[in-house]
Amino acid sequence: MAKWFRSEPMEYISLIVNEDAAHGCLADLGKLGVIQFTDLNPDLTPFQRRYVSYVKRCDELERKLRYFGAECDKFGLELESAGTADTFLDQSALTNGDDKTGAQLLEALEVELEGYETQLRELNSYSEKLTLEYNEKVELQEVLEKSRRFFMTDAPRLAVSELTTGGSRTAGGGNDRATGLLDEGEEVDGRDMDMRFSSITGVVSTEEKARFERMIFRATRGNCYVRFAPIKQPITDPETGQMTEKCVFIIFYKSVSIENKLKKICDAFSAHRYSLPDMDDAPTVDRMLTENAQELVDSRTVLLKNQDTRFRLCQMLSQHTERWTWTVLREKAIYHSLNQFKADVSGMLRGEGWVIAESVDEVRESVNKAHANMDLSMPSLVDHVPKPWPTPPTHFVTNKFTYGYQEFVNTYGIPRYREANPALFTAATFPFLFGVMYGDVGHGLFLFLSGLYLLYNEKANDNARLGEMAAGLHSGRYMIAMMGFFAVYAGLIYNDCFSLGLNLFGSRWAFDGQDAGEVENGAVAEPTAEYGSAESVYPFGLDPMWHVSANELLFFNSFKMKLSVIFGIIQMFAGTCLKGLNAIYFGEKLDFFFEFLPMVAFASSLFVYMVILIFMKWSIDWNSRMLSATCIDPASSGWGSSDYAGEWVQCDGNGDGTCTPWGYDCTGADDTATKCPLNYGGSGDGCQPPNLITTLINIALQPGNVDEPMYYGQAGIQNILLLIAFASVPILLLAKPYLLSKQHEDQREVAHAVDDEEAAHGDDHGEDEEHGFGEIVIHQAIETIEFVLGMVSNTASYLRLWALSLAHSELATVFWEKAMLSTLNINWFAAYIGFGIFAGVTFGVLLMMDVLECFLHALRLHWVEFQNKFFYADGIRFSPYSFKQIITDSSS
Repeated sequence: MAKWFRSEPMEYISLIVNEDAAHGCLADLGKLGVIQFTDLNPDLTPFQRRYVSYVKRCDELERKLRYFGAECDKFGLELESAGTADTFLDQSALTNGDDKTGAQLLEALEVELEGYETQLRELNSYSEKLTLEYNEKVELQEVLEKSRRFFMTDAPRLAVSELTTGGSRTAGGGNDRATGLLDEGEEVDGRDMDMRFSSITGVVSTEEKARFERMIFRATRGNCYVRFAPIKQPITDPETGQMTEKCVFIIFYKSVSIENKLKKICDAFSAHRYSLPDMDDAPTVDRMLTENAQELVDSRTVLLKNQDTRFRLCQMLSQHTERWTWTVLREKAIYHSLNQFKADVSGMLRGEGWVIAESVDEVRESVNKAHANMDLSMPSLVDHVPKPWPTPPTHFVTNKFTYGYQEFVNTYGIPRYREANPALFTAATFPFLFGVMYGDVGHGLFLFLSGLYLLYNEKANDNARLGEMAAGLHSGRYMIAMMGFFAVYAGLIYNDCFSLGLNLFGSRWAFDGQDAGEVENGAVAEPTAEYGSAESVYPFGLDPMWHVSANELLFFNSFKMKLSVIFGIIQMFAGTCLKGLNAIYFGEKLDFFFEFLPMVAFASSLFVYMVILIFMKWSIDWNSRMLSATCIDPASSGWGSSDYAGEWVQCDGNGDGTCTPWGYDCTGADDTATKCPLNYGGSGDGCQPPNLITTLINIALQPGNVDEPMYYGQAGIQNILLLIAFASVPILLLAKPYLLSKQHEDQREVAHAVDDEEAAHGDDHGEDEEHGFGEIVIHQAIETIEFVLGMVSNTASYLRLWALSLAHSELATVFWEKAMLSTLNINWFAAYIGFGIFAGVTFGVLLMMDVLECFLHALRLHWVEFQNKFFYADGIRFSPYSFKQIITDSSS
C-alpha cells in the first residue's frame, strides 16, 4: 500500500536506435508497456510523417477485417477469441521471431486478406444477382397464379354483372399495353364491339399498399379497377438481406394516358411490373407456369450453393479475424510510435519519453537485444535526458482490488505527479460511509452476496465480452462486496434488519408486564442491571428495546447526527493533514507553515473541539452529576443510591429538611448552580447536560459565556480557541503572498545586478511579476474563503449520512408496517399479496434506487468534502505504449 500512496517515480529518457532495428525495438517495448513516447515532430501533419504509408496500409487492413466481421455477423457467427492479450503476444513472438520484418509481415497479411476479400465480394455480388433473379421468378410465379385465379373466379362473375346491366367488359392482360380493337373480320354482336380493358400486373411492398392504391385513385380520378392479393411467403431483399412482405396487384384501365400515369406510379413505388400472356389462352399460361417453376427450382439450388460457399468461407474467417485484428493493431501502434521519432542522422532514429524508473534497465536491455538480433554494427543508446523535464505523468500500479478505487478517483481528476493519492483512503472510507447511510443487515446482506457472486464469476467475466453496465459492475466487484459488508456491519451497530431489531444478546431494558403482553402506552423501561455496570451494556450495537420505544426516533436522530459530524470532521481533518504531507514531501515550506498550520489551527480550535465535546458528553456520568444537584430527603429510600459516584454526606437540616448527596442544606429556593458541588460556572455549574449546538454557537456569539459547562475553565479555554481561529485566518490570507512578494523583490535585485541590459529588461519583468503577485493574492483569498467557509458547509454536508440513514430505516419501516403487518391478521391470501408488495417495493426502492442514492452521496462526500482539502486533480495520466492495453481497449 505504500507504493499506492504516491505515484511511481518517472524518468525522462532519450532513445537512439538504428532505423533497421526500430521495428524490433518498438515491438519489444510494446510488450513491456512501461514507456510513454513524446512527439518530437509536432510541426508535421499526419501526412508528412515518415511512416504514414505503413499506417495507411494498417488502416486498409482494419477496413477489410471489419468487413469480414460484418459478413460473419450476417450468418450469426461469433468471432473466435484469440485468447488473452498476454497469450497472443507470446505466441506472436514465437511464430514471427526474426523471420519476418514489419514490412514483410504487412505484405503477407495484405496478400492473404486481399484474396479473401476478393473472393468474398465476388460471392456476395453473385449472391445479390442470384437473389434478384430468384425473387423475380418467385414474384412472376405468384403473379401468374394470382392472375389466373382472378380471371377464373372474379372475372366471370364481373362479366355476368355487366351483362345484366347492359354493359360488357372482357378482362384481359397484355404486354403492359392496350390490346387495341378486336381483329377485323370477326363477327360479333353489338356488345362485343367495345374495346377490351388493358391491365398492368406486378408486385408491390405490403407497407406501401395503402399509399399505392390511394395514389392510383387520385391520379386516375377513379377510372381504373385495382385488385390486390398477398404473397404468403416473405421475399428477401437482395441489398439489405431483410425479409419483406409483398403483394400482387392487377390494375384494369382503358386509356393510354392512364397507362403512362400508372407506369410512373409503379416506378415511384419500386413496384415490379410483369408481362403476362392472354389469360384466355390456358395452354400458354400453364406452359409458362411450368417453365418458371422449373427455373425457380434451379435458381434456388444455385442460390443455396452460393450461400453454403459463403458460409464456409465466413466460418473460416471467423476463426482468424480477431488474431489478424490484433496483429494489425500491434503493427499500427509500432508505426504510429515511430512517427513520433526524429531522424536527426541518416539511418538513425531518436525518440524521447517517460519511463517508470524501476523499468529503465528493462528498456535498455530490450533495445540492445533487438539490435543484437539484427547483427547491426551501430550501437543503440538509452540515456537520461538532463532536466528541466516536461511535467511527469502519473502512474499507479494497481491490482484487481485497487483498480476500481483508482478509477473512482481518476474520474474526478488525475493526481499530480507524486502527490498523495486519495484512492488509498477512498478504498476504506467510501464503502464505510456507504454502509453508514445504508446500514441494514438484511439489505446489506443482499448487496454483499451480489458482490460475492461477481467475485465467484470473476474469471469467466474477465474473458467475456460484457456490455457497458456489466463491465462497470465487474470492475467494481470488490467495491460492491465491501459496500455490502459495511452495510451489514452498520446494520448490526444500528441493530436494524428490514426495520426490525434483533435481540441477539438479550435486551438490557425491560417494561413492566412485557412478558404477558400488557405494556401500557407511556410506560418507562427499567434497566435489568445496575447502571454503569458491564451487565447493563448491550454487547454489540444498540439495544433492540430502542426499536419499540416511543422516543426511538429522537434517540436515533441524536445518535446518528453526532456520528455523522464525528466521521465528517475526522475525514476532513485527515484531508487537511494530507496537504501538510504533500508540502513536506515537495519541500514547500511556505505552504506548510503558512497554509497547512493555519488550516490545522482553525480546524482544531473549532471543529475538532466539537468532536471532543461530543465524546466528553458521552463519557460523563450525568446520572451522578444531576443527582449531586438534587435535593433528597435523608429519610427516603432514594438516599444512599448507588447512582451517585461520590460519598453521601447528611446535612445539618437547617433548610427545608432535604439535602443534596454532598451535604448541602436545601431551602427550596436554590438554583442548580447553588446546589451543584462542581463550581464550573454558568447556570448548570457542570451538573446539567449541555445542548452542544447552543454551546458551539455561543463560542463565537457569546465569547466567555458558557451556560452549561462540562469541565472547569471551559469558558477560558473556548476563548483561547476562538482567538486561535481568528488569528489563523489573516495568516492564511496574507502571509504567503507577502513572503512571495519578498522573494520576487530579491530576484529582481539580483537581476538588476547582472548588467545594464538585464536591468533595462527588469522593469518590464517587474510589471509581469507585479501582475503575477496580484494573481497570487487573488488565488490565496479564494483559497482562504473556500477553506474557512468550506469547513462550516462541509461539516453540515456530512449530515447527509444521518439523513439518508434515517430515510432508509423509515422507508423500510413503512414498507413493513403497511405491506406486511396490515395484511398478516386478515387471511393467508392477503398475507401472500402483502408479501409480494413488500418484496417488490423493497427490491425496487431499497435494493436498487437507495443503493444508487447512497452511492452517489458517498461519491460526493469524497470528491468534494474530502478531496478538496488537498487534491488538485490536474495531473497527467500515464498512457504507456502497451500492446496489451491497445488490444484490451479494442476488445471492449
